[in-house]
Amino acid sequence: MPFTLGQRWISDTESELGLGTVVAVDARMITLMFPATGENRLYARSDAPITRVMFNPGDTVTSHEGWQLAVESVQEQEGLLTYFGTRLDTGQTDATLNEVRLDSKLTFSKPQDRLFAGQIDRMDRFALRYRARKFHSEQFRQDWNGLRGIRASLIPHQLHIASQIGRRHAPRVLLADEVGLGKTIEAGMIIHQQLLTGRAERILIVVPESLLHQWLVEMLRRFNLHFSLFDDERYAEAMLDSDNPFETEQLVLCSLDFVRRNKDRLEKLTEAEWDMMVVDEAHHLSWSHNAPSREYQVIEQLAAAIPSVLLLTATPEQLGLESHFARLRLLDPDRFHDYESFVAEQQRYRPVADAVSLLLNGEPLGDESRTLLGHMLSLKDSEALMTEADGPEPRASAARRQLISLLMDRHGTSRVLFRNTRQGVKGFPNRTLHGIKLPLAAQYQTAIKVAGIMGGKQPLDERARNMLYPEQIYQQFEGQNATWWNFDPRVEWLLNFLLENRQEKILVICAHAATALQLEQVLREREAVRAAVFHEGLSLVDRDRAAAYFASEDDGAQVLLCSEIGSEGRNFQFAHHLVMFDLPFNPDLLEQRIGRLDRIGQQQDISIYVPYLEDTAQAVLLRWYHEGLDAFEHTCPTGRALYDQGYSQLIGYLAEPTATEGLDDFISDSRERHDALKLQMEQGRDRLLEQHSNGGEQAVALAETIAAEDSDSHLVNFALNLFDIIGINQDDRSDSLIVLTPGDHMMVPDFPGLPEEGCTITFNREQALSREDTQFISWEHPIIRNGLDLVLSGDSGTSAVSLLKNKALPVGTLLVELIYVIESQAPRKLQLNRFLPATPVRLLLDKNGTDLAAQVEFEQFNRQLNAVKRHTASKLVGAVQQEVHGLLKSSEALVAVQAAQIIKEARKQADDNLSAELSRLEALKAVNPAIRTDELDAAATSRSQILAHLDEANWRLDAIRLIVVTHQ
Repeated sequence: MPFTLGQRWISDTESELGLGTVVAVDARMITLMFPATGENRLYARSDAPITRVMFNPGDTVTSHEGWQLAVESVQEQEGLLTYFGTRLDTGQTDATLNEVRLDSKLTFSKPQDRLFAGQIDRMDRFALRYRARKFHSEQFRQDWNGLRGIRASLIPHQLHIASQIGRRHAPRVLLADEVGLGKTIEAGMIIHQQLLTGRAERILIVVPESLLHQWLVEMLRRFNLHFSLFDDERYAEAMLDSDNPFETEQLVLCSLDFVRRNKDRLEKLTEAEWDMMVVDEAHHLSWSHNAPSREYQVIEQLAAAIPSVLLLTATPEQLGLESHFARLRLLDPDRFHDYESFVAEQQRYRPVADAVSLLLNGEPLGDESRTLLGHMLSLKDSEALMTEADGPEPRASAARRQLISLLMDRHGTSRVLFRNTRQGVKGFPNRTLHGIKLPLAAQYQTAIKVAGIMGGKQPLDERARNMLYPEQIYQQFEGQNATWWNFDPRVEWLLNFLLENRQEKILVICAHAATALQLEQVLREREAVRAAVFHEGLSLVDRDRAAAYFASEDDGAQVLLCSEIGSEGRNFQFAHHLVMFDLPFNPDLLEQRIGRLDRIGQQQDISIYVPYLEDTAQAVLLRWYHEGLDAFEHTCPTGRALYDQGYSQLIGYLAEPTATEGLDDFISDSRERHDALKLQMEQGRDRLLEQHSNGGEQAVALAETIAAEDSDSHLVNFALNLFDIIGINQDDRSDSLIVLTPGDHMMVPDFPGLPEEGCTITFNREQALSREDTQFISWEHPIIRNGLDLVLSGDSGTSAVSLLKNKALPVGTLLVELIYVIESQAPRKLQLNRFLPATPVRLLLDKNGTDLAAQVEFEQFNRQLNAVKRHTASKLVGAVQQEVHGLLKSSEALVAVQAAQIIKEARKQADDNLSAELSRLEALKAVNPAIRTDELDAAATSRSQILAHLDEANWRLDAIRLIVVTHQ
C-alpha cells in the first residue's frame, strides 16, 4: 500500500504507542509520529512492521476532540480515509471524520479490531485462551465446586457437612463433631466455599489464644487463605491507617481474650460489617439466664451483627443441656429464646431418635413409633412407607432410607447442629500403649530431693508441673550446660528403639523445645540418626522445611523431634509410631499429641511409646491417664471434665510422687466417673442427627467423585501449558514434585500466588498431605485461578493467524475460527455461574459461512496448524479483511441460535432447582422452626433476581483466528 502524509498506522511491535501519523515519506524510509507518547519512529519503506488502521461500517470511532462516530460508510481519496455516519453525542446523521483527526490514544479491545489493527497474538496464546474459557466454564457447573481444592483427605462426612452448609445463604450452625473428626477442616471448607462462590467476602475467626497459630497454619496450608492475625501490636499499627483497624483486612483472626479486654475494640469489631464469624471452642462460653459470662456477651454482641455464624465445639448437650441451649441461642435467639421450651422440645424428639435407631438397625416399627412418625411426617404416603419399611427386602431398605431422609429434614435442630461421633463414622485405627518403665538415675534423685526441699514455697501446681520434667530440675541446679542426656535412661532407650526401627518414621514429642534440640544433637553425634526438629522458635518456613524433611521418603529424616507445639496444627499420618519422651500436664494436650497420627484416614494402627522413670510424677500421670481415663488407647471426651474435677488431688500426687497413699482409690474413682460419663454420652447419642451429619452413601459418592477428579489429566496439561506461556520456570523433582520460580520475562512482573522465592507444587493429593512445604494444585488453587483470570481478563490470545498445511485444499483457502462467549452480568453473591458461567461457543467458518466446528475438533485441528510471523500475518489479514467482515456478519446468526438454546436450558435449570428448594423450605418451615424467615426470603429474592439476570444474558465475540491454507 502506498504511503501518504496524514495516514494512520499502528506499530506491530509497539502497540502501546497508540496511533501513528505518517509525517515524512521518501524513496526508502517513512517517518511516523505518535502523538499520544510524543515519539517518532523511522521505518524502512519496503518492510515496515506497521499496520494500516482502517475502520469499517458498524464500527465506532473516536475523534481527537473526544466525540464518537458510528461509522456507516468509508471513502478513500488521495490515500486518506474519511468516515461518514452518525455523531453519537449530538445525533447528527451526516457527520464526517477524517482519519487525520482520529484519537491518537485509540485502543483496540474487540478481537476483530485488534486483528485488523495488526495486534496479533501467538497461536499458542489463542489456544490457551480457548482452553481457559472451556475449563473455566466446566468447573463452575460442578456440584462440588469449592470442595476439591482443599489440601486434606477426602473424608465423606466432612465433605457432606461442607457441601450442605457452604451452599446456604448466611449459614448459622453449630459444628459439634468429636475430637479427631475434623471440625477445623469442616469450617475451613465452608469458609473456602463461601469465599469462592461470592457468598462471603469478609470473615472473622475468634479462637482461644492457644489455638491462634494452629488456625493460621490450617487456613493457609489447607485452603490457601491468608488470614491477618490481629493482636495488640497489629491493632495499634492499623489504627494509624484507618478509623476502624478491622476494615483494613478482609480475613481476620484474633483471640477471644483480645476481643474481650477492650470495649472500644469490641465496638469497632462489631461495626466492621463482617459476612461470617467462626468461633472455636464455643463450649467455653459459659452462660446462665441471670449471669452470662463476659466472653459469652462479647460473642453474643458480634453474632447479633454478623449474618453468618459458625460455632465449633466438641461437647454439645452431653455435658449440660443449658450450655447447649446457650450456644444455639447465639445462632438463632428468636427460635431459642426460652430454655424451658427448648427442654420440652428436646424431650419430644427423643422418641424420634429411638424410632430412627429401629430403622437403622432394620428392626420392625412398633405401634408407638408408627404413630409418632406418622404425626411428625404429616404426609399422605408416610403410612405406606412405614409399611414397606417393615416388609421384604430390598424395598424395605429403600423405604427405610426415604423415611430417615424425610425425618432428617424435620428434625428439631438438624438445620443448626451437625455432630459426628467415632462410633458413627468409623474408619479409625487402633491405638496401643507401650509403657516402658525405667530406673530413676541417681543424679535425678538428688536433684529432685533438693528441689523438694527448696521448692517448699512454690505454688503446688507449679511444683507439680516441674516434677514432670526431671531434666529441667537437674539443669536448674547443675547449670544449663549440664549433660543430663549422658545418664537419662530414656535417651538410651530412644537410641536403641530408633536403631531397631531404622525403616520406620517415628514422631517424638517433648514438652519443651530445649529437650527436643538436645535430643537431636545426641542422636546425630552418637548414632548419626537423621532427625528434624520442630519447635516454636522456628519461623513458619523453617517449620515447613523440618516437616518436609521428615515426610520425604527418599532421603528424609527418620525421626521428627517436636516440642509441644508439634501437637498443634500439623498432621503426620504417614507415620504410626509415636514416642512421648515426657507427658503433657492435661488430657487435652495428650489427645492433641496422639491426634497428630490418629486421624481419620490413618491406614495403620498406632503404637504409643512412653518411656517413664519410676517413682516420679511421670509414673503417676501415666497411670492416671491410662488406668483412670483410658486416654491412650481410646479418645477421651471426658478428660477435661474429670481433670477439672480432680485437679487438686492430681497435682498433690504429682508434686509428691512418692506419697502414694490414696492414689489407687483416686485412679479407681476417676475410672468409675469416666465410664459413667461415657455411658451417659453414648445413651445421649442422637442417631438421626448423626445420620444427617455424616451424609451416608451420598457423602461417600461425593468423596469418590472428587477423588476421580484428582487424576484429571486436563488440569495437569493446562497448568503446565499456562506456566510455559506466562513464563514461569519449572523444575521437575522426584516424588511428583515441581518447583516453580518466577521467570525473567513473564507476562506480568509479579504473578499473584507465586512467591518471589518460588514454591513447590504437586498434583497428587496424597503427596501434598505428606509434604507440608508442598502446594496441592487443583482448579481451585490461587495459582490456577489467578492464571485463568490473567488469561481471560486481558486481550491476550484474542486474535491470531495460523497456517494450515493441507494439500487437499487449494492454496490460500481461508477459514475463520471464532470463539463467542455467552454470559450474564450479575452480583457474585447470586452465583449465577451455577447455571450460566461464561460459556464459550466455537465456530469454524469456511469462505461460504458454513460452520465446520462440529466436524473439526479443536485440539486435533490445533495440532495441525503452524505459526506465522507477525508482520506476515498482518499482510495476510489486510488481504482478506473484506471477506472476514462478511463472515463475521454471517456468524452472528449462527451463534444467536446456539446462545438462545444455552440460555434457555440455563434458565430452566435455575428455575427448577431454585423453585424446588424454595418449595422445600416453605414446606419444612411448617414443621421445623429451625428454618429461618430471612433464609426463606433470601431464597425467594435470589430466585427472582437470578431468573431476571438470565433473561438479560447475551453473547459477544471473545477471540478470532484466521487460518490460511498453504502447501509449504
